[in-house]
Amino acid sequence: MRILRTDDSRFAGLADYPFDPNYLEVQPELRMHFVDEGPRQSDPVLMLHGEPSWSYLYRHMIPRVAGAGHRVLAPDLIGFGKSDKPSDVSDYSYERHMTWLTEWLTQLNLTNITLVCQNWGSLLGLRLAAEHPERFQCIIVGNGMLPTGETPVPAAFTLWKAFATYSPWFPVSRIVQLGTGRTLTAAEMAAYDAPFPSADFKAGARAFPKLVPVSLEDPASLANRAAWQALAKWKKPFITCFSSGDPITRGGDRYMQRRIPGAHGQPHITLRGGHFLQEDSPEDFARIINDALKSEAAV
Repeated sequence: MRILRTDDSRFAGLADYPFDPNYLEVQPELRMHFVDEGPRQSDPVLMLHGEPSWSYLYRHMIPRVAGAGHRVLAPDLIGFGKSDKPSDVSDYSYERHMTWLTEWLTQLNLTNITLVCQNWGSLLGLRLAAEHPERFQCIIVGNGMLPTGETPVPAAFTLWKAFATYSPWFPVSRIVQLGTGRTLTAAEMAAYDAPFPSADFKAGARAFPKLVPVSLEDPASLANRAAWQALAKWKKPFITCFSSGDPITRGGDRYMQRRIPGAHGQPHITLRGGHFLQEDSPEDFARIINDALKSEAAV
């Protein structure tokens, strides 16, 4: 496995991203970066990004949640952000991402976690919570799901998968813009492109769409179905915070509300925006998290 590391100079002076870097090796010579803000003694809020973004996506939410007295951790998945990037698409699999993220979680020994996840952050985070329920106290899902390959995928996803697999052109910042309702500034676009100085660095981003289970024969289908068995018994708070303008995950919130016991009676909400609701409604999304933690503390 050839591992690439984006030079730190690419991240100098990013707009609205003043956070100190933190790193852990999740396997020998493979380094994962994460933001760690707020009081260390507080229960952690784990913010997981998806495709093709990185922890920069949560830059407007991290200070709001940390400022309310919570410890916020936002890792960059392997292949993204300031984390190391294996150079070949075949270096990535669903199970490897789970192994890397579980190793990071275990090394930090995080417990009483509130999970905040979106996009691939949900595919990984919901599995993580289902497989390690003793470490999690609350789940908040925004525009995400845990597919098993049992139901047809939206046409929009099929087109996206084909583009990521075959297009010689993979403009990360423009992809994020397409999934965002508001117009990103030039500085924000540059920040989304910063982790990827050349096409060699984009293998992880190109790999993700192909790793989504779309049939029962998919390698991840069995594990995801097992995770759903655990989630079907999940009685801790489970809150959906979807947006109004996402064609890929639309309806997933209602499905989870029906199937997960902990979702019953929770303050589910639909926010304005596109797929990347962290860009379109960061203040409201952060408020949902803070309100949920306030409710937990009052119990």
